[in-house]
Amino acid sequence: MARDGGRRGDPPPEPPPLSVEVIDSHCHLDIMGGDVAVAVAAAQAVGVRRLVTVGVDLPTSRWQAQVAAGHPDVYAAVAIHPNEAASGVDEETFTEIAELAAAPKVRAVGETGLDYYRTPAERHTAQQDSFRRHIVIAKQTDRTLMIHDREAHEDTLRILAEEGAPERVVFHAFSGDEAMAKVCADAGYVMSFAGNVTFNNAQRLRDAAAVAPRDLLLVETDAPFLTPVPWRGRPNGPYLIPLTLRVLAAARGEDVDALASAIAATSERMFGPW
Repeated sequence: MARDGGRRGDPPPEPPPLSVEVIDSHCHLDIMGGDVAVAVAAAQAVGVRRLVTVGVDLPTSRWQAQVAAGHPDVYAAVAIHPNEAASGVDEETFTEIAELAAAPKVRAVGETGLDYYRTPAERHTAQQDSFRRHIVIAKQTDRTLMIHDREAHEDTLRILAEEGAPERVVFHAFSGDEAMAKVCADAGYVMSFAGNVTFNNAQRLRDAAAVAPRDLLLVETDAPFLTPVPWRGRPNGPYLIPLTLRVLAAARGEDVDALASAIAATSERMFGPW
Protein backbone atom coordinates (compact mmCIF):
# COMPACT_ATOMS: atom_id res chain seq x y z
CA MET A 1 0.00 0.00 0.00
CA ALA A 2 1.45 3.34 -1.03
CA ARG A 3 -0.19 6.48 0.26
CA ASP A 4 0.77 8.54 -2.78
CA GLY A 5 -1.82 9.24 -5.46
CA GLY A 6 -4.66 10.19 -3.13
CA ARG A 7 -8.39 10.07 -3.67
CA ARG A 8 -8.95 13.59 -4.92
CA GLY A 9 -11.43 14.36 -7.66
CA ASP A 10 -13.57 12.20 -9.88
CA PRO A 11 -12.53 8.78 -11.17
CA PRO A 12 -10.66 8.98 -14.48
CA PRO A 13 -12.41 7.82 -17.66
CA GLU A 14 -11.83 4.25 -18.79
CA PRO A 15 -8.90 3.69 -21.15
CA PRO A 16 -9.09 1.78 -24.43
CA PRO A 17 -9.50 -1.92 -23.60
CA LEU A 18 -6.79 -4.52 -23.86
CA SER A 19 -7.06 -7.24 -26.49
CA VAL A 20 -5.57 -9.87 -24.14
CA GLU A 21 -7.01 -10.22 -20.65
CA VAL A 22 -4.75 -9.71 -17.63
CA ILE A 23 -5.04 -9.65 -13.83
CA ASP A 24 -4.63 -6.75 -11.42
CA SER A 25 -2.24 -8.48 -9.05
CA HIS A 26 -2.62 -5.98 -6.20
CA CYS A 27 -5.44 -3.65 -5.21
CA HIS A 28 -7.32 -2.63 -2.06
CA LEU A 29 -11.02 -2.94 -2.80
CA ASP A 30 -11.91 -2.02 0.76
CA ILE A 31 -10.01 1.29 0.66
CA MET A 32 -11.46 2.06 -2.77
CA GLY A 33 -14.95 1.90 -1.34
CA GLY A 34 -18.06 1.43 -3.40
CA ASP A 35 -19.57 -1.78 -4.72
CA VAL A 36 -17.09 -4.59 -5.35
CA ALA A 37 -19.17 -5.98 -8.21
CA VAL A 38 -19.10 -2.59 -9.93
CA ALA A 39 -15.30 -2.37 -9.62
CA VAL A 40 -14.92 -5.89 -11.03
CA ALA A 41 -17.28 -5.16 -13.93
CA ALA A 42 -15.44 -1.92 -14.77
CA ALA A 43 -12.13 -3.78 -14.84
CA GLN A 44 -13.50 -6.58 -16.99
CA ALA A 45 -14.88 -4.07 -19.49
CA VAL A 46 -11.30 -3.06 -20.39
CA GLY A 47 -9.71 -6.52 -20.31
CA VAL A 48 -8.74 -6.84 -16.64
CA ARG A 49 -10.40 -10.16 -15.98
CA ARG A 50 -9.55 -10.75 -12.33
CA LEU A 51 -8.29 -8.96 -9.22
CA VAL A 52 -6.23 -9.73 -6.12
CA THR A 53 -7.42 -7.61 -3.19
CA VAL A 54 -4.93 -7.17 -0.36
CA GLY A 55 -5.15 -6.83 3.41
CA VAL A 56 -2.93 -4.62 5.56
CA ASP A 57 -4.04 -5.65 9.06
CA LEU A 58 -6.29 -8.24 10.67
CA PRO A 59 -9.67 -6.52 10.05
CA THR A 60 -8.89 -5.77 6.40
CA SER A 61 -7.47 -9.24 5.87
CA ARG A 62 -10.71 -10.73 7.15
CA TRP A 63 -12.61 -8.44 4.77
CA GLN A 64 -10.53 -9.44 1.75
CA ALA A 65 -10.98 -13.13 2.48
CA GLN A 66 -14.75 -12.71 2.82
CA VAL A 67 -15.06 -10.66 -0.37
CA ALA A 68 -12.96 -13.13 -2.36
CA ALA A 69 -15.11 -15.99 -1.14
CA GLY A 70 -18.19 -14.22 -2.50
CA HIS A 71 -16.86 -13.07 -5.89
CA PRO A 72 -15.60 -15.62 -8.44
CA ASP A 73 -13.19 -13.18 -10.12
CA VAL A 74 -11.52 -11.95 -6.92
CA TYR A 75 -8.66 -13.51 -4.95
CA ALA A 76 -7.37 -12.27 -1.60
CA ALA A 77 -4.04 -11.70 0.11
CA VAL A 78 -3.80 -11.46 3.90
CA ALA A 79 -1.09 -10.07 6.17
CA ILE A 80 -0.01 -7.34 8.54
CA HIS A 81 1.53 -4.45 6.60
CA PRO A 82 5.04 -3.55 7.80
CA ASN A 83 3.90 -0.10 8.92
CA GLU A 84 1.26 -1.79 11.07
CA ALA A 85 3.80 -4.36 12.30
CA ALA A 86 6.24 -1.68 13.45
CA SER A 87 4.53 -1.54 16.85
CA GLY A 88 4.67 -5.32 17.25
CA VAL A 89 2.25 -8.12 16.38
CA ASP A 90 0.80 -10.50 18.96
CA GLU A 91 0.76 -14.25 18.58
CA GLU A 92 -3.01 -14.45 18.20
CA THR A 93 -2.84 -12.20 15.14
CA PHE A 94 -0.24 -14.38 13.44
CA THR A 95 -2.38 -17.43 14.21
CA GLU A 96 -5.44 -15.89 12.56
CA ILE A 97 -3.46 -14.69 9.54
CA ALA A 98 -2.28 -18.27 9.05
CA GLU A 99 -5.87 -19.53 9.32
CA LEU A 100 -7.09 -16.95 6.80
CA ALA A 101 -4.23 -17.77 4.43
CA ALA A 102 -5.38 -21.38 4.25
CA ALA A 103 -8.79 -20.42 2.82
CA PRO A 104 -9.31 -21.54 -0.79
CA LYS A 105 -9.75 -18.05 -2.27
CA VAL A 106 -6.81 -16.57 -0.34
CA ARG A 107 -3.83 -17.06 -2.63
CA ALA A 108 -1.11 -14.87 -1.12
CA VAL A 109 0.40 -13.86 2.20
CA GLY A 110 0.85 -10.12 1.89
CA GLU A 111 1.41 -7.44 1.89
CA THR A 112 4.28 -8.02 4.25
CA GLY A 113 7.89 -6.91 4.21
CA LEU A 114 9.80 -3.82 5.24
CA ASP A 115 9.12 -0.09 4.96
CA TYR A 116 11.92 2.11 6.25
CA TYR A 117 10.46 5.22 4.62
CA ARG A 118 7.85 5.71 7.33
CA THR A 119 9.34 3.75 10.21
CA PRO A 120 12.06 5.02 12.57
CA ALA A 121 15.13 2.83 12.95
CA GLU A 122 14.21 1.70 16.44
CA ARG A 123 11.15 -0.07 15.02
CA HIS A 124 12.88 -1.85 12.15
CA THR A 125 13.40 -4.98 14.25
CA ALA A 126 9.66 -5.34 14.85
CA GLN A 127 9.05 -5.12 11.08
CA GLN A 128 11.74 -7.67 10.41
CA ASP A 129 10.32 -10.08 12.98
CA SER A 130 6.87 -9.80 11.41
CA PHE A 131 8.30 -10.31 7.93
CA ARG A 132 10.02 -13.50 9.08
CA ARG A 133 6.79 -14.83 10.55
CA HIS A 134 4.90 -14.12 7.34
CA ILE A 135 7.54 -15.97 5.33
CA VAL A 136 6.96 -19.00 7.53
CA ILE A 137 3.19 -18.72 7.10
CA ALA A 138 3.53 -18.50 3.31
CA LYS A 139 5.60 -21.66 3.26
CA GLN A 140 3.32 -23.52 5.68
CA THR A 141 0.21 -22.68 3.64
CA ASP A 142 1.88 -22.94 0.21
CA ARG A 143 0.86 -19.39 -0.65
CA THR A 144 2.66 -16.76 -2.70
CA LEU A 145 4.60 -14.26 -0.59
CA MET A 146 3.62 -10.69 -1.54
CA ILE A 147 6.33 -8.24 -0.47
CA HIS A 148 6.13 -4.55 0.33
CA ASP A 149 9.70 -3.22 0.10
CA ARG A 150 10.25 0.50 0.47
CA GLU A 151 13.76 1.86 1.04
CA ALA A 152 14.71 -1.50 2.55
CA HIS A 153 16.06 -3.52 -0.38
CA GLU A 154 19.17 -4.87 1.33
CA ASP A 155 17.40 -6.11 4.45
CA THR A 156 14.46 -7.49 2.47
CA LEU A 157 16.73 -9.61 0.29
CA ARG A 158 18.86 -10.63 3.27
CA ILE A 159 15.90 -11.86 5.32
CA LEU A 160 14.50 -13.78 2.35
CA ALA A 161 17.86 -15.53 1.99
CA GLU A 162 18.17 -16.22 5.71
CA GLU A 163 14.66 -17.62 6.09
CA GLY A 164 14.58 -19.39 2.74
CA ALA A 165 12.14 -17.84 0.31
CA PRO A 166 8.84 -19.57 -0.47
CA GLU A 167 8.46 -21.13 -3.89
CA ARG A 168 6.60 -18.07 -5.18
CA VAL A 169 7.62 -14.50 -4.32
CA VAL A 170 6.20 -11.25 -5.71
CA PHE A 171 7.68 -7.81 -5.08
CA HIS A 172 4.57 -5.64 -5.10
CA ALA A 173 4.88 -2.12 -6.59
CA PHE A 174 8.50 -2.89 -7.40
CA SER A 175 10.63 0.06 -6.31
CA GLY A 176 14.16 -1.04 -7.12
CA ASP A 177 16.51 -0.05 -9.89
CA GLU A 178 18.00 -2.03 -12.77
CA ALA A 179 20.56 -3.68 -10.50
CA MET A 180 17.85 -4.74 -8.03
CA ALA A 181 15.76 -6.14 -10.89
CA LYS A 182 18.69 -8.32 -11.95
CA VAL A 183 19.16 -9.61 -8.38
CA CYS A 184 15.46 -10.49 -8.17
CA ALA A 185 15.59 -12.15 -11.58
CA ASP A 186 18.54 -14.31 -10.54
CA ALA A 187 16.55 -15.43 -7.50
CA GLY A 188 13.40 -16.09 -9.53
CA TYR A 189 11.40 -13.38 -7.74
CA VAL A 190 8.50 -11.85 -9.67
CA MET A 191 8.37 -8.06 -10.01
CA SER A 192 4.97 -6.37 -10.12
CA PHE A 193 4.87 -2.84 -11.55
CA ALA A 194 2.25 -0.30 -10.55
CA GLY A 195 1.13 3.05 -11.93
CA ASN A 196 4.19 4.89 -10.63
CA VAL A 197 6.19 3.32 -13.48
CA THR A 198 4.33 5.80 -15.71
CA PHE A 199 5.39 8.89 -13.75
CA ASN A 200 7.64 11.37 -15.53
CA ASN A 201 10.31 11.04 -12.84
CA ALA A 202 10.27 7.22 -12.90
CA GLN A 203 12.85 6.44 -15.58
CA ARG A 204 14.71 4.30 -13.02
CA LEU A 205 11.64 2.08 -12.69
CA ARG A 206 11.21 1.84 -16.44
CA ASP A 207 14.86 0.83 -16.76
CA ALA A 208 14.26 -1.90 -14.18
CA ALA A 209 11.18 -3.10 -16.03
CA ALA A 210 13.16 -3.21 -19.26
CA VAL A 211 15.71 -5.70 -17.89
CA ALA A 212 13.29 -7.93 -15.96
CA PRO A 213 12.63 -11.26 -17.65
CA ARG A 214 9.23 -11.33 -19.31
CA ASP A 215 8.15 -14.38 -17.30
CA LEU A 216 8.91 -12.58 -14.02
CA LEU A 217 6.62 -9.60 -14.60
CA LEU A 218 3.22 -8.70 -13.21
CA VAL A 219 1.13 -5.54 -13.42
CA GLU A 220 -0.96 -3.98 -10.66
CA THR A 221 -2.76 -0.83 -9.61
CA ASP A 222 -2.34 -0.69 -5.81
CA ALA A 223 -5.73 1.03 -6.17
CA PRO A 224 -6.82 3.50 -4.98
CA PHE A 225 -3.17 4.63 -4.84
CA LEU A 226 -0.44 5.18 -7.47
CA THR A 227 -2.79 6.28 -10.24
CA PRO A 228 -0.98 6.22 -13.61
CA VAL A 229 -0.49 9.29 -15.77
CA PRO A 230 -2.25 11.23 -17.10
CA TRP A 231 -4.51 10.87 -14.07
CA ARG A 232 -1.95 11.02 -11.24
CA GLY A 233 -3.59 12.48 -8.15
CA ARG A 234 -7.03 11.09 -8.92
CA PRO A 235 -8.47 7.84 -7.50
CA ASN A 236 -7.10 4.67 -9.02
CA GLY A 237 -9.02 1.53 -9.91
CA PRO A 238 -8.26 -1.86 -11.47
CA TYR A 239 -9.81 -0.64 -14.74
CA LEU A 240 -6.75 1.63 -15.24
CA ILE A 241 -4.35 -1.32 -15.62
CA PRO A 242 -4.20 -0.83 -19.44
CA LEU A 243 -2.42 2.52 -18.97
CA THR A 244 0.36 0.94 -16.92
CA LEU A 245 0.65 -2.14 -19.12
CA ARG A 246 1.09 -0.06 -22.25
CA VAL A 247 3.88 1.97 -20.63
CA LEU A 248 5.58 -1.27 -19.54
CA ALA A 249 5.41 -2.60 -23.08
CA ALA A 250 6.86 0.62 -24.48
CA ALA A 251 9.69 0.61 -21.91
CA ARG A 252 10.56 -2.93 -22.97
CA GLY A 253 10.07 -2.36 -26.69
CA GLU A 254 7.48 -5.15 -26.77
CA ASP A 255 4.11 -5.74 -28.34
CA VAL A 256 1.35 -5.03 -25.82
CA ASP A 257 -0.56 -8.24 -26.56
CA ALA A 258 2.55 -10.40 -26.25
CA LEU A 259 3.43 -8.84 -22.91
CA ALA A 260 -0.16 -9.17 -21.69
CA SER A 261 -0.16 -12.87 -22.55
CA ALA A 262 3.05 -13.42 -20.61
CA ILE A 263 1.76 -11.46 -17.61
CA ALA A 264 -1.49 -13.43 -17.62
CA ALA A 265 0.47 -16.69 -17.54
CA THR A 266 2.66 -15.48 -14.69
CA SER A 267 -0.40 -14.33 -12.77
CA GLU A 268 -1.85 -17.80 -12.97
CA ARG A 269 1.48 -19.30 -11.91
CA MET A 270 1.59 -17.01 -8.87
CA PHE A 271 -2.04 -17.16 -7.79
CA GLY A 272 -3.35 -20.34 -9.31
CA PRO A 273 -6.01 -21.15 -11.89
CA TRP A 274 -9.42 -19.62 -11.51
